[in-house]
Amino acid sequence: MRRFSHGTSVLAATVAVLALALAAAASASTSRTDISGKISADGSSTVGPYVTAAAERFERRNPGAQVTVGISGTGGGFERFCRGETDLSNASRPIKQSESAKCRENGVRYIAFLVANDGLSIVVNKGVTWINCITLTELKKIWDRGSTVDNWSEVRAGFPNVPLKLYGPGTDSGTFDFFTEKINGRAGQSRADYTASEDDNVLVRGVEGDRGSMGYFGFSYYTENRSRLKLLSVNNGSRCVAPSIATVQAGTYKPLSRPLFVYAKRTSFRRAVVRAFIKYMILNERVIARASRYVPLTRAQIRKAKRQYNNAIKDL
Repeated sequence: MRRFSHGTSVLAATVAVLALALAAAASASTSRTDISGKISADGSSTVGPYVTAAAERFERRNPGAQVTVGISGTGGGFERFCRGETDLSNASRPIKQSESAKCRENGVRYIAFLVANDGLSIVVNKGVTWINCITLTELKKIWDRGSTVDNWSEVRAGFPNVPLKLYGPGTDSGTFDFFTEKINGRAGQSRADYTASEDDNVLVRGVEGDRGSMGYFGFSYYTENRSRLKLLSVNNGSRCVAPSIATVQAGTYKPLSRPLFVYAKRTSFRRAVVRAFIKYMILNERVIARASRYVPLTRAQIRKAKRQYNNAIKDL
């Protein structure tokens, strides 16, 4: 493991949400609590820094709590989670039917919590001066299975004769699944001759170091490294739009905006420390998102996240 550096009535539902908010206000009056215990989380490299930022703040409020955050990709995280090895699984996509079936086989029941948003970012080396906006058709031409495009001159007429080197997430990554589905039409459908890594920092360094290179990963990794990379806008058929808090929340950065999740094992959620950590992430999501450079939840999404938590409490 490694730590990142960085069917209820309206009245009842309203009371539940208010109860959660009031509980938060009451707990805020004390700087520390007696919550203690260990929590293990693994999974998405995109969601990992968000959960790490939440964990650092949660541990300061709860010195007896210890949250360990690992990185193995969304798919790798679900493999461990469904074997019962972790309390939480960080995911940049919803759990697949095959993964859910494996959880059921092993008696692992879970709850999904919405924690943040993301705009998958297409980046190039800062020396790539001939493009600011790329089309979905061009992205598919570059990244689809069977593609042999390896020079910018093959991407668009008039582009220079410069080698194009590609960097992207590995096949265990939820970002890989999301990108290939949205761009190539099917999850997992991708050319294989690119430099792959589950560690997005490796991708950042690769794109930065190779003239003419391109890569993709979560928005927070771009914002953290904006001085080292060039961000491309994406033309979805109507206009060029770049990922930002505003465009992701408004749904105008299409089709590469997505929600991010934390899955909790039900047996783990029965433990006070796990419940407290999930509640802390929901009630403090804007502060956590700002600190870790993520796109916060919208108001409607926050209401949904609180409902998810309150429903999980009722099911204990």
